[in-house]
Amino acid sequence: MYEVFRRGLSISGNGPCLGFRNPKKPYQWLSYQEVADRAEFLGSGLLQHNCKPCTDQFIGIFAQNRPEWIITELACYTYSMVVVPLYDTLGPGAVRYIIDTADISTVIVDKPQKAMVLLEHVERKETPGLKLIILMEPFEEALKDRGQDCGVVIKSMQAVEDCGQRNHHVPVPPKPSDLSIVCFTSGTTGNPKGAMLTHGNVVADFSGFLKVTEKVIFPRQDDVLISFLPLAHMFERVIQSVVYCHGGRVGFFQGDIRLLSDDMKALCPTIFPVVPRLLNRMYDKIFSQADTSLKRWLLEFAAKRKQAEVQSGIIRNDSIWDELFFHKIQASLGGCVRMIVTGAAPASPTVLGFLRAALGCQVYEGYGQTECTAGCTFTTPGDWTSGHVGAPLPCNHIKLVDVKELNYWTSKGEGEICVRGPNVFKGYLKDPERTKEALDDDGWLHTGDIGKWLPAGTLKIIDRKKHIFKLAQGEYIAPEMIENIYIRSEPVAQMYVHGDSLKAFLVGIVVPDPEVMPSWAQKRGIEGTYAELCTNKELRKAILEDMVRLGKESGLHSFEQVKAIHIHSDMFSVQNGLLTPTLKAKRPELREYFKKQIEELYSISM
Repeated sequence: MYEVFRRGLSISGNGPCLGFRNPKKPYQWLSYQEVADRAEFLGSGLLQHNCKPCTDQFIGIFAQNRPEWIITELACYTYSMVVVPLYDTLGPGAVRYIIDTADISTVIVDKPQKAMVLLEHVERKETPGLKLIILMEPFEEALKDRGQDCGVVIKSMQAVEDCGQRNHHVPVPPKPSDLSIVCFTSGTTGNPKGAMLTHGNVVADFSGFLKVTEKVIFPRQDDVLISFLPLAHMFERVIQSVVYCHGGRVGFFQGDIRLLSDDMKALCPTIFPVVPRLLNRMYDKIFSQADTSLKRWLLEFAAKRKQAEVQSGIIRNDSIWDELFFHKIQASLGGCVRMIVTGAAPASPTVLGFLRAALGCQVYEGYGQTECTAGCTFTTPGDWTSGHVGAPLPCNHIKLVDVKELNYWTSKGEGEICVRGPNVFKGYLKDPERTKEALDDDGWLHTGDIGKWLPAGTLKIIDRKKHIFKLAQGEYIAPEMIENIYIRSEPVAQMYVHGDSLKAFLVGIVVPDPEVMPSWAQKRGIEGTYAELCTNKELRKAILEDMVRLGKESGLHSFEQVKAIHIHSDMFSVQNGLLTPTLKAKRPELREYFKKQIEELYSISM
């Protein structure tokens, strides 16, 4: 990865590299050479503070997306050290566990509040190995004194860079087989697992992406990427690596997702990595603004005309339909987006189909997990059909294996997805038992996901193996697949589908979208505040009917449809313990949290 950045430096001719902005101000840029110099200074400064230039040296990064994150990462790669990202949304218990498990002695943080969290662990003797905390932002002298009291040195990032500039060390670049990053994945149960990825893993993964897209949308020096997805996720890391490799620019959002549209208008990105949740919100907002039946009909008519063009291979943003209907939507993203990449969760075929037409750019979908670096399948350019996650990347093989206990058979083209190739990880840090569960003796990664081969050679994701359950009459249920259909209902923001082997039908917990539901209810003659609407029986019935309609349109069997729902007014979140830091549902916690409501739904519906 050191050579990847040096290649970008050479190609760009020392062009702009990392951008940031203050509120209502234009983006400011650090050049490739400035970033490379600061990385060498910081890396040299770390060596002066007892860090070693080797793959046994783990450096924690506990910060939101910002230029200093990348400078720190590059500093580690310049001297063969290993990056260990700490999620911004991780709870203190997980942070303590990671620091302790990875024997991290140095953590670089953005804000003093995070330094205080780390010091609390040291004071409680939970992380005795932590010796140095480096802050990106200014801090009070009292913080330094508090650190001194428990044996932790507190330094500013600028001071460490200055030290490194005075005591420069010759770079010690890593080999492809050397460890690059230990990415702790947030499990829905138990402690996080530290997936060990090498420099070769990352390069192999993004090389696969480049090979697939090289004929149609090859990255360029004038490409600009908006960075707002967490840098602790490999999805964001891999896409950024592609940009640096080709001398492009990365602009960071201000840190507030509510200002993302403002940041995009100021930055005018050409590459937009995004998770399906955001695409869903974009889609819902567009249709909620079509507030009369005539406007909605015209919008759908224009989208169908453009979708016909997309299916015939024409992707453009200068048609009469763009001028009349879609120009404002494109302008809200800066007006220059030429590629959207989505992953990390299943995307709705309806949403993808509409946005491919409305945004006039290439929209790709991928599938993968941290253990195969990021992606292992990707949309094939020209195949703009929906309902699948593309074909295998050129850097890996994929096979399906029988899952007898769930009745999935490879003879029917279904089974657990297994991946093998140079993008597959080396195992979990200090966890041979879980490594053996994930990697078999032949090097196949068993993902725990159930997939199905489609006739064109593309892969469809059915659900997580551990989430599938059987109803009382013996039918198997894939709840995430059903949830992803139901959240297409306009007023629905979040959904939890519940069932078990003692019950004959499904029930659900629905969290409405507070921005959309009041107007949606009003159109149906139902008035009230958001809180009042959440308890309105008539509205609950209307939402259930809309969900069932979508289920029928998507081909759900009657036993896959929920028979009753409870409306819950508060969003599932990381803070209330119902989502993981990667915003995936914690199903056991949801089941326990809504135990009373679920029992009531079954008693009413019997």
